[in-house]
Parts: sequence; structure tokens; C-alpha cells
Amino acid sequence: MAVSKSDDLPPHVELIQMGRGFVVARVVYAAAKLGLADQLARGPKSAAELAESMHAHAPSLHRLMRTLANLGILTERTEQRFALTELGEALKTGAPGSARSSVIFSGSPSSQRGWDNVVYSIETGKPGFEKAHGETFFDYLGHHPEDASLFSEMMVGIHSQEPAAVAAAYDFSVFETIIDVGGATGNMLAAVLSHHARPRGILFDRPHVVTDAPTLLDAKGVSDRVTIEAGDFFKCVPTGADAYILSHIIHDWDEDQCLTILGNVRKAMNPACRLLLVEMVLPLGDTPHPGKMLDMTMLVSMGGQERTEVEYGSLLTKAGFRLTRVVPTSSAASIVEAVVA
Repeated sequence: MAVSKSDDLPPHVELIQMGRGFVVARVVYAAAKLGLADQLARGPKSAAELAESMHAHAPSLHRLMRTLANLGILTERTEQRFALTELGEALKTGAPGSARSSVIFSGSPSSQRGWDNVVYSIETGKPGFEKAHGETFFDYLGHHPEDASLFSEMMVGIHSQEPAAVAAAYDFSVFETIIDVGGATGNMLAAVLSHHARPRGILFDRPHVVTDAPTLLDAKGVSDRVTIEAGDFFKCVPTGADAYILSHIIHDWDEDQCLTILGNVRKAMNPACRLLLVEMVLPLGDTPHPGKMLDMTMLVSMGGQERTEVEYGSLLTKAGFRLTRVVPTSSAASIVEAVVA
């Protein structure tokens, strides 16, 4: 997200507020981790009424709730009882957008340990997460299935507006078979197939990642049009498609790894295929864009990066593709279309 500037604050105060933004993040994390919104789902309650069931210290819980009211997540009623606001409702388990999962994953000790090494990342260009944990981000998820599920839910929540926007912005009806490479639970593929009746889909990702895909595809009503294949896009990619979607995949990796992935996709493609990268293509200059903040997360967590159109063109050329156009959508993401050169 872009940081808004205020003309009413002296520069030093504005900088101090930016530097202390972590306090807000930690307060919201505490509320999410404790399941506070779920506890208030049936109506206003005081900290004293909640403390025993939440295994919390009542005076400290009250202070948390008062702070959350200051942030607009709760509102204080009579007798020190607090209720959920519209913003607070979004923090409930299962609420649309998966905010609770996103906040818990982003604020978890494992994620924060990566950010503890942000200076290291800037000095070396290497992921702070890997320095902290001794393994890559995705290897870590492979060894921690609960975190992997939270991450998948977070991706669905963060990019909740994108699938429908992508499906509406591009004519997928010209394809018979679409392969979603690294498609996780199939949220993007489901949106495309729901919007376009003709294509069938293949969902391709690592075995532990596609575990939750059948449930999502069934809920979206497209399970009968999707085949799930487990594999590793660093080794190979299924053949037989007219289009290959890589949604927020290329931004996860460094250039050499991107070239390996794109090389495997190129080997699987026939000359008439289309490669479609769904990414936040960065605008030039000072133009605000959420991808410019996300770029730092990619550096610290995974060693990847967001790119401009020119940078995508250069990367695709190295991989044996030709960038044909960039299709904007009504979301922050764009569709980078390419063909085999």
C-alpha cells in the first residue's frame, strides 16, 4: 500500500509515525491471534466477561480492546463493553477476504524474523527470511503445513479482487485448455473458468499446495472442468495447453530461478500458445502503486521482485519469449502477454 503524506504534520513527526507503524501491526496481530472478533460475534462484551474463556489477563485485554476501538476495529459501548465495527467484522474467522489469516501469517514470529534481517537483504540482495530460518520461504512452507494453509488463504484474501478482474479483462474464451502454473488452490483458474464457459483447466502446483484445491474448486462450481496435477515447475510443466497462466509466480524468484521456470514453460508450449503473467506491473516515476511496497516484501521474504513493463520485456527476451502487450485490469494487477520468440 502507498504511504499517504500529510501536509498537517511536521516531517519529523510523519517519519516517527511511519517508523512506529509496527505497533499498529502488532496490536491487530494480537487481536487476530486471540480470536477476539469471533468472541464478539454475538454481541458486545467486556474484557472481564471474556478474559477467562480467552485465557487472558482482564485489565490487559481491556487495554487491547480500547486500542482497537481507537483504530476503528471495535467501538466502546456502556459498562466498558466493546462491539465489532464493520472493520472488526472482517477480522472474524472465515470472513470474506481472509483478513484474519493474512494478519496472523504476516505477524507470525516466522515472518517477523525475516523482517529482522531487512538491512541484510538490502546490503546483499538476499532474503532475510532465508538467513533467519536456514531455508527458503517455500521450503519452509513445505515443512509447516499450517503456515502453508494460512499463506494460501492470505493470497486469496490479498488478491481477492484480481481473479474476477483478470477474467473480465482478457478473452480466455479463445482457448480450449488453460494451465495455471503454480496456481495453489485454484482461485485464479476458477474465476477464469466461471467467466468463460469454453475452456477446461489444469491446476499445477506442488503436492502440499494443492491439498485444499478440491474444496475451493467444488465451491466455485468448476471442479468438473479442472484436472489437478502435482509437480515442481523447476523441473517440468505439463504440456497440451493453449495458454499458460502464471499468477504472481515470477515475482517470487530471482532472475536465474525465473529463467528456469520460464524455460520449462517454453519447453511445454507449442508455437501458438500464449504465456500470461498476472503481476503488479510497476509504473515509472513517483506514481503510487501497491506493488512498490510489495516489492520490499518480495526482497525480504523470497528474494523476488516486482518489475516495470520494460523489466518484464527484458526478462522474457532472455527466456526466449517476446512480450506482445500488457493488459490492465480493474485491479492493481496487469496481464503480461507473451509468445515464443
